[in-house]
Amino acid sequence: QAQLVESGGGLVQPGGSLRLSCAASGFIFSSYAMYWYRQAPGNERELVASVTSGGGITNYADPVKGRFTISRDNAKNTVYLQMNSLKPEDTAVYYCKAANRGNVRAWGQGTQVTVSS
Repeated sequence: QAQLVESGGGLVQPGGSLRLSCAASGFIFSSYAMYWYRQAPGNERELVASVTSGGGITNYADPVKGRFTISRDNAKNTVYLQMNSLKPEDTAVYYCKAANRGNVRAWGQGTQVTVSS
């Protein structure tokens, strides 16, 4: 069945960087747009970034523009989120999602990112 597995989270100091990965299996990865969401304690899950199936178009939420970069490698069935200049308010569980024209194929289980000194 379709599966997404995130990795790369951890504890980082403010101003630091992390690279999240999301490995896909069980479906045709290159046919799906991919999304990164995050959810902080007490908050709703929010969209962080997205990339089209071919990787040509990306979009970012305003709080992360200029600091985060989403990319994908369809040969490796993996989507990435490079996070630079991290702030304490970036602390959250980060999830990846695969969807096609609004139909969700899969969600990952999430990876914790904590930004703290």
